[in-house]
Amino acid sequence: MFSIHTTEQLLKVTALVSAVISVLIGAWYLVRRPHLQRVTKALLFLGLGVFPAIVSLTGNIASFEYTLSRPFCGSCHVMSPYLRDAEDPQSNSLAALHSRNHKFGETSCYTCHADYQMFGAMTTKLNGMRHLFQYVTVYASTGPDGEGGPPIHLYKPFKSELCMQCHSTTAKKYVETHEAALEGIRAGETSCIDCHSEVHPLALSRRAGGAKGAKP
Repeated sequence: MFSIHTTEQLLKVTALVSAVISVLIGAWYLVRRPHLQRVTKALLFLGLGVFPAIVSLTGNIASFEYTLSRPFCGSCHVMSPYLRDAEDPQSNSLAALHSRNHKFGETSCYTCHADYQMFGAMTTKLNGMRHLFQYVTVYASTGPDGEGGPPIHLYKPFKSELCMQCHSTTAKKYVETHEAALEGIRAGETSCIDCHSEVHPLALSRRAGGAKGAKP
């Protein structure tokens, strides 16, 4: 029996049910040709206006929700090594360790790379169009894992604030292990990945032509 576990699944079901109801109302009217009484007009309003609007709204939101998922991030072939590494239960890379954390679920890529400002979701998706442009113009004709293309790297510094969504820098153990760099971390002068650089090492080692020490 089909069960709903995520918001994305709920939105998809809502869009599908609304589309079916809209089609049934339209088919009913075309077959029966009832008089345009109040009830008929109300049903046509629902079938031609309300339910299509629900389909459009929920469908677009469901699509947006899917773009937050790890499978979406790995859907371009050049990102396949990163996806395999993140989902590899044997990998000890930073990406894999975080992806195995149930709090991240399937959104580990987005959680770590998103710009969580006031309009974070919007700016992240707009920046994603830059990735699409790079893929089409640079990587589309490269090998299965991006062989033959330039190494993938960050186009702007990684913000430690993204790490601080979970690592507050105030926990006792954190303070003890980061005492020497604590002030620099909190001030934004020291980046977390300056020390924790093994983010995607397995993915990079699998990518022919990629620099093993590069930062994706």
